[in-house]
Amino acid sequence: MKSQLVILPQKNSNNFHYFSEFIMKFSVEKSVFTNGLQQVLSIVEQRTIMPILSNVLLECVDGKLKIVATNLDIAITCQVRADVELPGKITLPAKKLAAIVRSLPGDTVSAELSGTRMQISSGRSNFQIMGLAAEDFPNTTEPHTTARMQLQQSEMARMLKSVSFSQSSDDNRYILNSVYFCFEPGKLTFAATDGRRLSLVSKAIGENASASGGVIVPSKTIREIERLLGSKGDVSFAFDGRQIVFLISVEKDGKDGLIDGIKIISKIVEGNYPNFRQIIPKEAENRVKIDRQLALECIQRVAIVANDQKNLVKLHFTENALEVSAESQEYGSAHEKIAIVYGGKSVEIAFNHAFLCDPLKVLAQDEVFFEFKDELSAGVFKTLDDFLYVVMPLRMG
Repeated sequence: MKSQLVILPQKNSNNFHYFSEFIMKFSVEKSVFTNGLQQVLSIVEQRTIMPILSNVLLECVDGKLKIVATNLDIAITCQVRADVELPGKITLPAKKLAAIVRSLPGDTVSAELSGTRMQISSGRSNFQIMGLAAEDFPNTTEPHTTARMQLQQSEMARMLKSVSFSQSSDDNRYILNSVYFCFEPGKLTFAATDGRRLSLVSKAIGENASASGGVIVPSKTIREIERLLGSKGDVSFAFDGRQIVFLISVEKDGKDGLIDGIKIISKIVEGNYPNFRQIIPKEAENRVKIDRQLALECIQRVAIVANDQKNLVKLHFTENALEVSAESQEYGSAHEKIAIVYGGKSVEIAFNHAFLCDPLKVLAQDEVFFEFKDELSAGVFKTLDDFLYVVMPLRMG
């Protein structure tokens, strides 16, 4: 006998009895459902001219519940284990659904769909949510390409962290609101710049890697990738002229209930990325080794009295010493010296202190190298492996 939903009339209302067959029915652990929704929730837009973009697509079949969200620029899909009695699909308001599932008192969530009304129950709680037809949800087709690159998630996370802080936040420079993925024979490079600084990190890859060329990945997509990457497993990605797709592996039979990986499909930024290699100084007259943490703490202390608008600190290189200083009429002045190995001429250069601290915060290496020429030339941070950071100086006075 087929299950039926009976909605009884409320007292003093004009409602009437009606009967409707369930067209979708499943149950899932509350913690698993919550975790699945959290994977996709961040890209859901509340204010949109298309109401269905405020919804998530739920589709259940063969012991899986697929959860999809999109804002038309990015789509995120994940799957969680579920007990499926009747396969089907529907879209439901994303933020309300997540809030309801989080608040439920029981450990298991039961869901039954009749028409576009989803009944959700757990323990003593029962909700009925109005949804929108799944057929109206935007398609999330993948790029048409067979070229695919694969990295360890931890390595991908490290590389993105090394460059993403240099992206522009100026909406008028949309090309620079991104990270550039550059594929060369035997090497993968990520680059980001806002016009005043440049971060670059590279990794050797197999000569037979199928991807080639370059792709500009929007900053919003980069944030989602960084959020979703874990410390274990692989991440693969492929792209064509319009889209890039990432597949993040998940732990098999993990407690979080995720299965078959998390998929992110994103539009790419159209246009030509600047020739970033042109701004990298060809050679430097001076190179000093500095202790990353010591330099970071020193600059942060001195910068407390820097002018709030200019953010200017000075680096003064003298024999075997680096003096970091800042001053402003509002707050006063500060000076601090660090011992270094240096035998060149005296050079004083001014920089935005935030632009000096940003790379020192994200690098894992204890020793970094700083290359410089004079007060008008860019400074360069390097590590012994694959990281390079170019920062333009400020005018003093």
